[in-house]
Amino acid sequence: MKQFTDMKGTVVPLNKTNVDTDQIIPKQYLKSIKRTGFGVTLFDKWRYLDEGQPGQDHSQRPLNPDFVLNKPEYKDGSILVSGENFGCGSSREHAPWALVEYGFRVIIAPSFADIFYNNSFKNGLLLIALPHETVNNFLTAAERSPGFMLAVSLAAQTVTDPAGVVHKFDIDAFRKTCLLEGLDDIGLTLKEVDAIQAYEAQRASVTPWLFTDKASQ
Repeated sequence: MKQFTDMKGTVVPLNKTNVDTDQIIPKQYLKSIKRTGFGVTLFDKWRYLDEGQPGQDHSQRPLNPDFVLNKPEYKDGSILVSGENFGCGSSREHAPWALVEYGFRVIIAPSFADIFYNNSFKNGLLLIALPHETVNNFLTAAERSPGFMLAVSLAAQTVTDPAGVVHKFDIDAFRKTCLLEGLDDIGLTLKEVDAIQAYEAQRASVTPWLFTDKASQ
């Protein structure tokens, strides 16, 4: 998992509440578990004027010119700001996969659905909950002035706007460490590789039959 470092990024305003995971990545794309190839289908139902299907050439599909991701001024955005209860609906890890592959590193909203919140941190996506008033101010600024940027420091747990106003946010210490060090569940396990190998060696000496290679017999 990619480490999260301090960043400054363009804000993409998605002024909607209760954005669910089927809107983030529709169900027809869930057949694949490769973790890649989902960025182009992020917010598929809003982004395109037709219904997409797995395996098709998405570059040939008609775009919805009114949707924010299709507007050139937001093309390189890396911070998504949206309404409350972002990521509600069914559990699907494909949702953070799609957001990360598109290029988002941070999502700011007043609140998030629990399962989506957990999945996002495990995939290197920083979710920041800020008060409604603050989020609405960010949305208004980004809509009125495309190119509006925010600076995010995970280490300091701050979001700083162009006027220099600093907004503090809370984050669980364990999740913070994982993002700063770029550790997913596998990475966390591999940090204990010496202890794991020592345990396996000890078990092999006590129960050698459990470690016999059946294929070589």
